[in-house]
Amino acid sequence: MARRVNCVLLKREADGLDYLPYPGELGKRIYNSISKEAWAQWVAHQTTLINENRLTPIEPKARAFLVGEMEKFLFGTGSEKPPEFVPK
Repeated sequence: MARRVNCVLLKREADGLDYLPYPGELGKRIYNSISKEAWAQWVAHQTTLINENRLTPIEPKARAFLVGEMEKFLFGTGSEKPPEFVPK
């Protein structure tokens, strides 16, 4: 039976993640309150941010930007798509 969480992003109960997706306290917070479905939404949005902003995730500045956007997307007011982004 899948682990269930009360997902703060989807605002409903859903299947939880199988492992901590990020290290430290933030990873524990995500594991305890974000569903697989919500995490998949974040990963897709993160990919858009990386591609549209031409980020290199191993660079500390880009990493800090992505962590901030992840927190906003999952727990805050949301993360905006880049202004130049045009969906296909």
